[in-house]
Amino acid sequence: MPSDPLPDWVLTRRRQIGDNVRAVRSARGLTQEKLGELAGVDRKTVNRLEQGTHATNSDHLLLIAAALNTPLSELVK
Repeated sequence: MPSDPLPDWVLTRRRQIGDNVRAVRSARGLTQEKLGELAGVDRKTVNRLEQGTHATNSDHLLLIAAALNTPLSELVK
């Protein structure tokens, strides 16, 4: 079980990943809703990921990376 509260570095990395997803999505000219459709997740999931406000399911990250045609490593770098 993760420590509560989470260490600051975890929250920082979560926001960085969200920033990376947003940058790639925007560069592709996609809305959060369209990315969600392509990835098979709802817009709220995309929004939460981009905002870094919630823990992210690794499956969601994999689906989003595939929908963006971007290696997962690019999103989590």
